[in-house]
Amino acid sequence: MDKLLYVAMSGAKEILNAQAIRSNNLANVDTPGFKEDLAQARAMPVFGDTYPTRVYAMTERAGTDFSAGSLMTTDRDLDVALPNDGFFAVLDREGKEAYTRSGSFSVDAAGFLRTPGGEAVLGNGGPINLPPYESVEIGNDGTITIRGQGQGPESLTVVDRIKLVKPEVTAIEKGQDGLVRRKDGEIENADFQLRVVKGAVEGSNVDAVEAMMGIISSSRQFEMQVKMMKTAEELDAASARILHF
Repeated sequence: MDKLLYVAMSGAKEILNAQAIRSNNLANVDTPGFKEDLAQARAMPVFGDTYPTRVYAMTERAGTDFSAGSLMTTDRDLDVALPNDGFFAVLDREGKEAYTRSGSFSVDAAGFLRTPGGEAVLGNGGPINLPPYESVEIGNDGTITIRGQGQGPESLTVVDRIKLVKPEVTAIEKGQDGLVRRKDGEIENADFQLRVVKGAVEGSNVDAVEAMMGIISSSRQFEMQVKMMKTAEELDAASARILHF
């Protein structure tokens, strides 16, 4: 009975892992720039001192769907979106460069341009810092122009340019913090051909209906695995009764 029980047990455990991935996707259906995580299951043999006659189920995050989400118009000065490929460069909590599609920026008390997650947005020379201003505008190429505090409309100053990158999808991966990085740990060069859409943000690419259906399907699969474990228990009890007699 150990074969049946082990397969059912490992299957139930990994279905719960897949359920967590799908639940996280559904929870971020309204998160700007969020990219859907994918899950898949496969059978893995158990290697040891004897022949690999046992197998267990393994669910792993197969990757991330980097397809673009729909654009939502906000008409906000610090909201920008990338309509196709590309990412905004930011600094993560460890001070290392990472990338995101979330372009709903804000300015903190020290004047630094930040993402909704609090990461500093990078420009040509590091984190972008804006001096006190009356108005700000982000150009289609990511250039940030301000009208300084107390200055007239003719006094416009170019502060910096948002670093836009376009890495190969196969060369990047999404971390636990939701930020994207190159798998080899290298820094991506700026792509000056990329363009942004002003006054808009990119929505999540998660399909809420599809995510919900995946959760329901996983729940049914989990119930099936539990029933298999119950069957293994009943068969083991029946075998014990036969040996008793």
